[in-house]
Amino acid sequence: MKLFLFLSLGALMLLETSGNSHETDKQALLKFKSQVSKEKKVLLSSWNNSYSLCQWTGVTCGRKHKRVTALDLGGFQLGGVISPFIGNLSFLISLDLPDNYFGGIIPRELGNLFRLQYLNMSLNFLEGGIPASLFNCSRLLAFDLFSNHLAQGLPSELGSLMKLVYLDLSTNNLKGKLPVSLGNLTSLIELSTAENYLEGEVPDVIARLTQMVVFALDTNHFSGVFPPAIYNLSSLQYLGMFDSGFSGNLSPDFGNLLPNLRYLSLGSNSFTGVIPSTLSNISTLERLGMELNSLTGNIPPSFAKLQDLQDLALSYNSFGSSSAGDLEFLAALTNCTQLQNLDVGFNRLGGDLPASIANLSMNLNQLFLQNNFISGSIPDDIGNLIGLQTFWLTNNLLKGPIPASFGKLPGLVNFGVYANRMSGEIPYSFGNNTRLEKIYLYNNSFEGIIPPSLGKCSYLLYLLINNNQLTGVIPQEILQISTLVSLSMSNNSLTGSLPEDFGRLENLGNLSVAHNKLSGKLPKSLGKCLSMEKLDLQGNSFDRTIPDISGLVSIKEVDFSSNNLSGRIPEYFANFRLLEYLNLSFNNFEGTVPTEGKFKNATIVSVSGNKKLCGGILELRLKPCFTQPPRNSKKKLVIGVSIGISLLMLVFIVSVSLFWLKSRKKKNTNEATPSTLGAFHEMISYGDLRNATDGFSSSNLIGSGSFGSVFKALFHAENKVVAVKVLNMQRRGAMKSFMAECESLKDIRHRNLVKLLTACSSIDFQGNEFRALIYEYMPNGSLDMWLHPKEFAEISRPSRTLTLMERLNIAIDVASVLEYLHISCHEAIAHCDIKPSNILLDDDLTAHVSDFGLARILLKFDQETFINQLSSAGVRGSIGYAAPEYAMGGEISVHGDAYSFGILIFEMFSGKRPTDEMFGGDYTLRSCVQSALPEQVLDVADELVLNNGLRIGFPAAECLTKVLEVGLGCSEESPANRMGMSEVIKELISIKERFFKTRRGARR
Repeated sequence: MKLFLFLSLGALMLLETSGNSHETDKQALLKFKSQVSKEKKVLLSSWNNSYSLCQWTGVTCGRKHKRVTALDLGGFQLGGVISPFIGNLSFLISLDLPDNYFGGIIPRELGNLFRLQYLNMSLNFLEGGIPASLFNCSRLLAFDLFSNHLAQGLPSELGSLMKLVYLDLSTNNLKGKLPVSLGNLTSLIELSTAENYLEGEVPDVIARLTQMVVFALDTNHFSGVFPPAIYNLSSLQYLGMFDSGFSGNLSPDFGNLLPNLRYLSLGSNSFTGVIPSTLSNISTLERLGMELNSLTGNIPPSFAKLQDLQDLALSYNSFGSSSAGDLEFLAALTNCTQLQNLDVGFNRLGGDLPASIANLSMNLNQLFLQNNFISGSIPDDIGNLIGLQTFWLTNNLLKGPIPASFGKLPGLVNFGVYANRMSGEIPYSFGNNTRLEKIYLYNNSFEGIIPPSLGKCSYLLYLLINNNQLTGVIPQEILQISTLVSLSMSNNSLTGSLPEDFGRLENLGNLSVAHNKLSGKLPKSLGKCLSMEKLDLQGNSFDRTIPDISGLVSIKEVDFSSNNLSGRIPEYFANFRLLEYLNLSFNNFEGTVPTEGKFKNATIVSVSGNKKLCGGILELRLKPCFTQPPRNSKKKLVIGVSIGISLLMLVFIVSVSLFWLKSRKKKNTNEATPSTLGAFHEMISYGDLRNATDGFSSSNLIGSGSFGSVFKALFHAENKVVAVKVLNMQRRGAMKSFMAECESLKDIRHRNLVKLLTACSSIDFQGNEFRALIYEYMPNGSLDMWLHPKEFAEISRPSRTLTLMERLNIAIDVASVLEYLHISCHEAIAHCDIKPSNILLDDDLTAHVSDFGLARILLKFDQETFINQLSSAGVRGSIGYAAPEYAMGGEISVHGDAYSFGILIFEMFSGKRPTDEMFGGDYTLRSCVQSALPEQVLDVADELVLNNGLRIGFPAAECLTKVLEVGLGCSEESPANRMGMSEVIKELISIKERFFKTRRGARR
């Protein structure tokens, strides 16, 4: 009886203890809920006394004691902070909180969870460091802190988690070196420290992690040669080292030491030497990226052994010797039957294009061989590559015709062979490639007619066949391609006239038929091409009058020169608000040249070579237009002249008086207010600048802009390099630009502004007025050359492309400057000219905004102060970047900068300029991006980044969509609807933390 009573009491005590523990878990979770942001608590509405604890959303209990063993709230988008009471869930085995908005620090109380095996806090906004107490959780198998805001170094105690199998610390702001204690984690299978700021060399103890399958080090600031310890990790299947800072040669035994690799990304480093021949021993290799390095030698023919190879990216290196034998690897790659993408552009590959290229994989869809020294001809059997979508062999030495077999490629989208030595006729079979969007054939020697079959290419956007030897008429069928945005046929021998119904090409933005043998009357329907921006008809024999094209309100360039056109110059040209260039020279125009609108600017309008023209502004130097007065009006004329002279005398006297009064007022004002230049303590002489730039030598020229040129200058005495912007004082508005830049920059300070060191206001050795501004020198040049390297000389273009994260960081830098200018300055400043060429990059690729020649200080000045302190009144930004309201005379505002920043975002992440010839009318860079979101976002992304900068599983579409949506928000038509810079910075940082990430295969 006593025994039974004892057992009963024991059971009662156990139940009571269990109940108390159950209540502890419940209170811990309610405390957790209390720290969740108010608007998201509804997602945890089941967490109340009406439900059993084990029925609460995301909660899993153990079968025996009903204690909480797992908490899974992944993807709930919860905000707030993580309550330290989470540490009271003492039976917790799995804690999953990924893809939320939790901020604050990681609670040190997590160290109490000694049973914890799985901890996932990825995709949040956690700050601080990894708490030392967490290393008490010695049973941890998986630890994921991917994409947070952790900013400290990696603690050495990390090595105490010896059971870890999965460790992801990528996409944070972690600094310092990899701890030596990582060598203790010998059970690790996957380790990622990518997308951080880690530095130094990879420790040799990594060699002990022999179970590793995935190792990601991408996008850090490491140094030294390829880490020798990695050669010991023979189990590796994924090795990501893109843009990590490594250099030197790769081991000749690379392939023998790492025989199980499937994915190898070594791009955008500084590796030298040759490709190890043993790479071909890695029979499992599917993706090999070694682009954007300094590798030399030949591409190994032994790649034929890589039966599973799908992607081979070797562009932007120095492979080959510009001679025969460089292309032997192409024949070898015919054994790689899974090959989908081959990019060996921008190398030194020479020799004839082998016929074996037609035997490459039928899965091949991207073939890039551009910018090499490849000769010979394209083999006739190229049509065997039935999966081909892009064929790009531009800028080579190819000869011969385009094979008709290209017509067998139903999926062909992009075809480029421009800048070669090809000849023969454009094949009629192109009409079979109905998905074609780009045909680039310019700068060759093609002859014969333009095939009418091209009219079947109903998706064609670009048809560029200029600078060839084509003859015949412009086929009527071309006008069926309503999608065309650019049609360039200049510098051929085409005859006949422009087809009458040219107006059907309503999306056409660029039409160039210059320097042909075309004649006849220009079609009236030309005025229906409402998207037209550039119209080049010069050097033909067009006659009669210009038809009514007054509806082409988007036109920027018009060239009718060297034809036989006649009649009066249409006055509506004066009202084309976007017009930058109008050339009517060497025709038979007659009558008075208009003097209003665009005709006020002689740098825009050219009318020379028209003998019957008169009038116009003085700069055109035309004879005056005289009319014979009626005989009975001679007396009236004499009286009128007398009255006119009297009025002129009166005006003169009044003007002198006003000038004297105004001069006194201005003198008094100047005496009371320090000059702009007075703010600079140390001025510099013209002679000093001349010596420092070697006489303003072209070898020191690093850029040019609207009002002058920029030189690199070395002051030997101080051993200091600076940038000198020399103003072109002959250019109208240069002096106002100089004063605006001095006024804007003299009192403002921001780490992302180019620092104005001093200025020079002097006289040169010929007695001419001289003005210059001296800035700190930015060794990595402008963002423009990084985004469009092909447009710059080889000596100045970057050796690699910018990664997505670098682009995002630059965007954040620029937004920070604009927020400072708009909000934090004593008076708000509008920059007015945000564009890539005005963004300079320092050694670390940190962005610095420059060129304040158009800046406006947004105060309510009176008229005189306004004129004195602001830059040239008529200039309000650059074409393509300036806000639309500026073109209509709208007021300068910070909203205009927001618009320019939105266009900058589009250009940075699409690689396309807003002034690209593909855009015209309603089809702009903005509308192109907007129509692509979200499903086709990768179609508008910069190909260099997509090809070279991403890893397997990287959520590129999601990341790019979010970034481009910021651009859309900034570039709304209405200024009032545009995002402010504070909101922009918050959103971009959020994107960086949540979406710009490195993925490796399938995540847990």
